[in-house]
Amino acid sequence: MSHIAENIKAVEAKIAAAARRSGRKKEGILLLAVSKTQSVDVIRQAVECGLTSLGENKVQEIMDKYEPMGEGIHWHLIGHLQTNKVKYIIDKVDMIHAVESLKLAEEIERRAAAKGLVMDILVEVNMADEDSKYGITPKNAEEFIRELAKKEHLRVRGLMTVAPFVENPEDNREYFRQMKQLQVDINAKKIDNIVMDVLSMGMTGDYEVAIEEGATIVRVGTGIFGERDYSK
Repeated sequence: MSHIAENIKAVEAKIAAAARRSGRKKEGILLLAVSKTQSVDVIRQAVECGLTSLGENKVQEIMDKYEPMGEGIHWHLIGHLQTNKVKYIIDKVDMIHAVESLKLAEEIERRAAAKGLVMDILVEVNMADEDSKYGITPKNAEEFIRELAKKEHLRVRGLMTVAPFVENPEDNREYFRQMKQLQVDINAKKIDNIVMDVLSMGMTGDYEVAIEEGATIVRVGTGIFGERDYSK
């Protein structure tokens, strides 16, 4: 068994255990393999283990890998998306995770309309109020989502956050809990066209805590592929 297969097995076992602890089914949680900086050959090993949902931070990497990886892959764009790059991926990705401005939402709407499709998106929330991170503030989330609800070619599926990088995953529990509460609160408002069932939160260091607090998508790269080599 390759080390990637072993890693995936270990991650899936931890996901199942975290789901059990929170009284949930593991089937309700998507393990999104974050394949940034990884070669097609390496990614293919993960796909052969059943991970067909791949997350990329950069539009260019999706463009480079889209054809070689072939059909049956569900691409998610999880990084910051510049408006001028929306056109390249609008018909390639299943979901855009980091929508945090009206300008970006309007461009996605325009490009999706031109292609005759409806794009699933998540609203990025800067839960820990970090200067270094993108995302809207929790208190602006409802108003922002009400604006997005008017757009015919966007479907707001939920929320995503990039929690702080911490040594102890327990340090992020409160942020994950607040994210879940925000989702519950906004759903309770019964905004037209908005039923949010997705919470994309938790990465290699803290996905178990995120699951315990309600994550439905966890974004795991290093835990699957090992430490990244950024020199390539």
